[in-house]
Amino acid sequence: MSMSDPIADLLTRIRNAVMARHSQVTVPHSKLKWAIVGVLKEEGFVERVEVLKDQPRPMIRIWLKYDEEKKPVLTGIRRISKPGCRIYSGRDDIPWVFSGLGVAILSTSRGVVTDAQARRLGIGGEVLCYIW
Repeated sequence: MSMSDPIADLLTRIRNAVMARHSQVTVPHSKLKWAIVGVLKEEGFVERVEVLKDQPRPMIRIWLKYDEEKKPVLTGIRRISKPGCRIYSGRDDIPWVFSGLGVAILSTSRGVVTDAQARRLGIGGEVLCYIW
């Protein structure tokens, strides 16, 4: 079965795993997915990530992060730009997610970055998703 939006698939798998209180989730590997998961790791939403190359196709394993009371650190994740309707943001119009408590992930000419990094670099790009 072909997949029209692999980023939405990644976000849905993570969202479902968090809701089911799984400790880890495995998703098919791609450079863009690896970059998005790297941002999630840098921002502290996931514990660790690794690439599994012993499979017929490389996979990304993501260990989800929970606090002491077993509540997930990642409480929400939403796809913004979709294949049928791309959403771009200029450097002056980068969105704030929950007044700065969340993170917007952008695909820019300098790679996949957070909203704060894009503001610091003074660049805009495609708004991939919001995470809070």
